[in-house]
Amino acid sequence: MSGSEAYLLMLLPQLRKRGWDARMIVLHEGEPGAAQFVETMRAADVPTEAWRMRFDLDPTVPARILARRRAQILHTHLVHADVLGLPAGALARIPVRVSTKHGFNEFRGNRLVAAADRAVGRFAHRQIAISSGLARYLTETEGFDPSVFTVIHYGIEPGLPPPPPPEAPRLLAVGRLIPIKGFDVLLQAFARVRADVPGSTLEIAGDGPLADELRRSAPEGVTFLGRVAPVRELYERNAIVVVPSRGEGFGMVALEAAERGRAAIVSDVGGLPEIVSDGETGIVVPPGDVDALAHAIGGLAGDVARTRSYGDAARRRAVAQFSAASSADAVDALYRDLLTSHSSAAMPSRTSTKS
Repeated sequence: MSGSEAYLLMLLPQLRKRGWDARMIVLHEGEPGAAQFVETMRAADVPTEAWRMRFDLDPTVPARILARRRAQILHTHLVHADVLGLPAGALARIPVRVSTKHGFNEFRGNRLVAAADRAVGRFAHRQIAISSGLARYLTETEGFDPSVFTVIHYGIEPGLPPPPPPEAPRLLAVGRLIPIKGFDVLLQAFARVRADVPGSTLEIAGDGPLADELRRSAPEGVTFLGRVAPVRELYERNAIVVVPSRGEGFGMVALEAAERGRAAIVSDVGGLPEIVSDGETGIVVPPGDVDALAHAIGGLAGDVARTRSYGDAARRRAVAQFSAASSADAVDALYRDLLTSHSSAAMPSRTSTKS
């Protein structure tokens, strides 16, 4: 489970509190984490069905959607749901259809894929982008009309005030060990930092196909933790969080770090600079730039006062601007607006349950 799944686990319970009979359909092929996602959603009192696909573009999925003609809204997330769900929702005459775009993907640069995504997108009444950066990326890469996007950021539930960050130069990175996350750049930059800031450490939490390769290239001071859940304690025992991604639709790790009062150093891609205010809550550097990343890490790791100042400001900003409630309110308002525009069906009141 990654950022999009965490977002849905936050969003659907919030929508149900606002009177929507929000239900989850999980398309899966038996991937690790699918069963956990379903169980966690059900534990949050969200009715959830798991539909196993026999193969990509499984035609039984649209058939099942066609059987759900009573739904007022179909809201798809990620590529398979868009391709299988949106045309079927149109055939089923579901009054309102919404798609949320969550991330950067290498396949989006393919012209045929881009054309197909735009074609499928026409079956949606609205596209939600989780950041302005992602909306720009989809406009430039796939040729979407920028006017089709509504930007709704992820949100986060604020916890109790976090402990102060340690004085030691302890760094953390969290994410899947895949090329787009930029951990190879981080390891190169950290190797340079170790020479200037003795005793600095870097913990990397996550797993993926690059795990063995990254371990072989890691300098002294790096610890690979594998997949860790929950991660809150990791943020609290480190002083600085680094997100070196080459592409990032939003950057949930940066927001989680901010909620825990931790300064962040992030790449200038996607939604990351919308979360981290350069020079106020952290540092923003060009993606893939080893020199810039090493300079940023070295400067911040050696400055305890600035690290704590950034962390305090990050916590205040996360609570004020990126709450789970405000994110759900934005989706709720969009649903109501679209139902008014595209459907004669009655909308739920703030206290009733939609059927």
